[in-house]
Amino acid sequence: MKAFGFLSFGHYGHGRGPGDPTAGQSLHEAVDLAQAADEMGVNGAYFRVHHFARQSASPMPLLAAIAARTQRIEVGTGVIDMRYENPLYLAEEAAQLDLLADQRVALGVSRGSPEPALRGWEAFGYTGSQDPRGADLARAKFGEFMSAIRGEGMAQADPAQFGRPGLLRVEPQSEGLDRRIWWGAGTRETAEWAAAQGVNLMSSTLLTEATGDSFADLQREQIDRYRAAWKAAGHDWAPRVSVSRSVFPILTDEDRLMYGMQGEDDQVGIIDGFRSTFGKTYAGEPDRLIEELRADAAVEAADTLFLTIPSQLGVQFNARLLQGFAEHVAPALGWKPNTEGPVQGDPVG
Repeated sequence: MKAFGFLSFGHYGHGRGPGDPTAGQSLHEAVDLAQAADEMGVNGAYFRVHHFARQSASPMPLLAAIAARTQRIEVGTGVIDMRYENPLYLAEEAAQLDLLADQRVALGVSRGSPEPALRGWEAFGYTGSQDPRGADLARAKFGEFMSAIRGEGMAQADPAQFGRPGLLRVEPQSEGLDRRIWWGAGTRETAEWAAAQGVNLMSSTLLTEATGDSFADLQREQIDRYRAAWKAAGHDWAPRVSVSRSVFPILTDEDRLMYGMQGEDDQVGIIDGFRSTFGKTYAGEPDRLIEELRADAAVEAADTLFLTIPSQLGVQFNARLLQGFAEHVAPALGWKPNTEGPVQGDPVG
């Protein structure tokens, strides 16, 4: 494991008491937690993106605020819902943020997760999808987004203004940002598609598949198929692969009271019309967590681990959770504190 970070779902409420922050409190706490994580040497701060819900939404203002308050930590998403995005405007925002953050941006994007709104992207003005879940719209926009990020010409120049015909790219450009884009994949086939696109793999917090295999084994097969497809595509650099887990180190009697009963097995249920597999929660003393996480086939195969955090419980609780994992669990999995900056994709060969 080269890196670990936290993944926040960004839930908020009405400010009626502990565990029920307002939207403003939630955003300020996210910045404070990212700053604390940066000081610990944690590698990344990532945020879910949802619409029409009391959760994190448009991520760029939050990521910019975090980048301004931190020095080394990677700032990113898990994931931006491409159905709701203007791909060229998103490419401009991403490049500007990356330049301001000194190349510390890592954006996870995908079709997005199930949401409260019925075809909510249409309310944002994006119509024409022939898929009830909008997957066709998301993939088409993703292609435009990646072309723009990679500096390809996207609009015809006006000869009267530009002096000659040709294609113009979006500006600014941030070198290397294309190698810090991830596709959030919930199936094995989608992971293979992501490999063909030449982007990193962010394996979903659930898989819309249920074969009887454990979540970890399903995810490991997804990762193996992704890497095989990457090799077959002939890309000239080694991608990153992330998985997400809920992990609660028990270090004190208070920890035992707080989440000593949190450990659970995989679950299978219906989501978005698919029979899906949800990963287990890990809770226990450090030695037990180390043993269980080493035995987790997907954690073993990935280079980056996202810890899903209960963001409503505040900065102090989550900072202590991250500190406990960083000090007592992560080093045994191969992790070292971040002292230089984000993990990069390596050249092949």
